[in-house]
Amino acid sequence: MATGVHPSMLGDEDLMRELGHLYDTRLDALRHAAGQAFEEHTRRMAELEAEYLRRTPEREVDPERLRAGARDR
Repeated sequence: MATGVHPSMLGDEDLMRELGHLYDTRLDALRHAAGQAFEEHTRRMAELEAEYLRRTPEREVDPERLRAGARDR
């Protein structure tokens, strides 16, 4: 069962806040959550990230994060 507001219904600030909260709690969920809770955390994170990518297809990509940038280092 999905929980939370559907990502498409969130404003941009709310989406970023929700993503930030999930990132803040990710390690704790990995280390200490029950399997079902960790799976829900993962599902929600993927759902919110997909919405962010849908909204920002032309987002700035750091050249250092590209394969060529890594080779240059």
